[in-house]
Amino acid sequence: MEGPLQTSIRMCHENAQWMSQLPEKLWDIPLYNLALPGSHDTMTYCLDKSSAVSGNESKLVKLLNKCMPCIVHPIIMKWSTTQVLTVTEQLEAGVRYLDFRIAHKADDPSMNLYFVHMVYTTVTVQDVLWEVLKWLETHPQEVVILACRNFDGLTRRLHCHLTACIKEIFQCKLCPRNVVPTLRTMWQRGHQVIVSYEEGVEVEKHCELWPIIPYWWGNKTTTRALIHYLERMKRMGRPEKFFVAGINLTENLRYILLHPFGSLKKMTLRGLPCLKIWIKQQYPGPKKECINIIAGDFIGNNDFVKDVIELNTKINPPLHCQSKGAGTNSISFSSS
Repeated sequence: MEGPLQTSIRMCHENAQWMSQLPEKLWDIPLYNLALPGSHDTMTYCLDKSSAVSGNESKLVKLLNKCMPCIVHPIIMKWSTTQVLTVTEQLEAGVRYLDFRIAHKADDPSMNLYFVHMVYTTVTVQDVLWEVLKWLETHPQEVVILACRNFDGLTRRLHCHLTACIKEIFQCKLCPRNVVPTLRTMWQRGHQVIVSYEEGVEVEKHCELWPIIPYWWGNKTTTRALIHYLERMKRMGRPEKFFVAGINLTENLRYILLHPFGSLKKMTLRGLPCLKIWIKQQYPGPKKECINIIAGDFIGNNDFVKDVIELNTKINPPLHCQSKGAGTNSISFSSS
């Protein structure tokens, strides 16, 4: 018998090519003025149960994990896992913003890079980038934003290695930052990947890298407080280009102690009904209180992706946008 998550995974394939199905009137609107679904801490579905705690965590957490691993490690896993779908399943579900927290393991002599959220993943960054490329090759009209962040333990040499891997794997699918990223432009040029990189020195060296994408992180344990934070950020005004409104709740030590049998998943699922209402009330676009990317946890558990995509039906572009490229409905795709 299928559970709700299996049903959700089965049904979500209808969003696998949602960008290609958008009406032509939206093809000339920059992606930072569309509504895009994203996943927060994308790679935590494959955290390594035997991994050491990351070098970025506090000395207290490391000490407790070392002294009482049988008690502390399971707690860390319960509160570190934010996704259950693989990266390919997330892309199939319609997610178009991937939140990559990248790290190098302490005392590891190799150049291998992993993802991290308190503990490291079982898969390497390079393997996942190839997986994303494989998916893109079978979905030539879909565009993915890769937000490379955190960089725990990365030296200048490792940054050079990572940027070289990104360029080698995606090649001309990478959209340079001097391009206005509309769907029509990206389709015509064969671009499918926008990489934001949280390291200014590397961004300056490579035109294929975009600067850091701001992430509105509420750091709240309750849905009410999180929505209040997001509304306050909207009143202050959205950034000019890409940005993320994070609908992910965040635990703290007090919350964990008050919920000894809880987990981040239980915390998230409890808040989804209220967050669903908030999402449906949003508008994409360039105006002060408009949204762009909305990122959440456990994206396979409800209609989150579909609700974000449907926000694009609220957009009514000006006539000059609709007339751009009129009469050129046929788009040629790059074979690379």
